[in-house]
Amino acid sequence: MNRLEQQGYAPVPPSATTEDFATVQHRLRSIFGGSIGNLIEWYDFYVYNFFALYFAKSFFPGQDPTVQLLNTFGIYALGFLIRPVGGWILGIYADRAGRRAALTLSVLLMCAGSALIALTPVYASIGIGAPVLLLAARLVQGISLGGEYGTSATYLSEIAVSRHRGFYSSFQYVTLIGGQVLGSLTLLIMQQALTAQQLEAWGWRLPFAIGACLAVFGLYLRRNLQETAAFQKASKQQRTNLMAELLRHPKQILLVFGLTMGGTTAFYTYTT
Repeated sequence: MNRLEQQGYAPVPPSATTEDFATVQHRLRSIFGGSIGNLIEWYDFYVYNFFALYFAKSFFPGQDPTVQLLNTFGIYALGFLIRPVGGWILGIYADRAGRRAALTLSVLLMCAGSALIALTPVYASIGIGAPVLLLAARLVQGISLGGEYGTSATYLSEIAVSRHRGFYSSFQYVTLIGGQVLGSLTLLIMQQALTAQQLEAWGWRLPFAIGACLAVFGLYLRRNLQETAAFQKASKQQRTNLMAELLRHPKQILLVFGLTMGGTTAFYTYTT
């Protein structure tokens, strides 16, 4: 009997130690994959408003830059309004096909939206088709982000152990801000490397192309995510009756809605 055993510490079997370590590794890898994918999606969503000043005239002709920006940010607003639809559609998909499948589809949609914006011809080339394609790309990205937000929060909370659930779930908001910081850094670097004329002519396409490439990396990470035990244990009936269960608590829904609306309004006012 060694000194630790004399003090009351029982030895840990090697097999148990290896199993615990492997479980922790899988959990950390899943949290990393879910969080990095979230960062990439928010980067893709944010670069639109960071570079709107440079591409507004490419999609909306006219002499008044204020009108061009209003039209451009009108499309930005529609991308926000479609997000609840994305949360609903991808949320149902996540409850039926799994969290991993929904997160993979989400980043795939974001990749498609960014690639479409990067490749869309300007108004001078195809006329009204240019803003229509821009709108379509933003709606796809809005659906993607709406599904991403709820599904990633669910995934991170389910993949974490109960005592660390708050800590691991907080990485969703860390990566949200991280995507915004990454987008603003991209703008600062490009402003130093290119002239305003170059940014307006073709430079504004680069951040969307970068976002599409990053989304491909996010797609790779998410295809290898571990499915959550909570989803695997839930019955089919439990997965399909969530909305009915949620609507039994209208007071709590309104309370959460009000708290979220206040915080979100302040956040976007001061950061965007």
